Amino acid sequence: MKVVAFNGSPNKEGNTWNALKMVTAELEAEGMECEIVHVGNKAIRGCAACYQCVNNRNEQCVLPGDEVNSWIQKMKQADGIILGSPVHYAAIGGTMKSFLDRAFFVTSGNDSMLRHKVGASVVAVRRSGGVPTFDQLNNFISYAEMLMPTSNYWNVIHGRAPGEAVQDLEGEQIMRVLGKNMAWLMKLIEHGKAAVPPPEREQKTFFSFIH
Repeated sequence: MKVVAFNGSPNKEGNTWNALKMVTAELEAEGMECEIVHVGNKAIRGCAACYQCVNNRNEQCVLPGDEVNSWIQKMKQADGIILGSPVHYAAIGGTMKSFLDRAFFVTSGNDSMLRHKVGASVVAVRRSGGVPTFDQLNNFISYAEMLMPTSNYWNVIHGRAPGEAVQDLEGEQIMRVLGKNMAWLMKLIEHGKAAVPPPEREQKTFFSFIH
């Protein structure tokens, strides 16, 4: 089984990366193939709300010049997906947000490509704003009908300078437990597919509050 993790920090090996490594170490110990993709240092334009990805139904965003479409395919091919972000003003880092807006718009508009994959979020923060950012990341996972493992606390680790997160012993345990639970859930799904058929996907109903 494959897991792809997205590092939304501008720092390639900062505290967000440390958090992702803690989770993926547990997944790899369970025999899973893991890849960490560095998103946060790229120039990624936000969603243009053009709906061409939905109209074209080719699993691609029409905006050129970045790696978003290749990352979407990595998500499609993976069994599990981890979203990792630092905290910028109590919110997801801007580059990561732009990527997620576009990627999840494409995947939801193309037969809910991520439906029933396992998805988890992790956050690295200096002091405050970790839980709001964690909630924002989870919104993408929930909307995509993904299945979410949990840990023994909210998935937030603390540290300012790159590498300080490894000193947060409680945070390290949170990431370790998350990795174990994620591996377990992925195995349950894999082994249960033949015995328990998934529910049929419903077409999304849209209701306008303005009449």
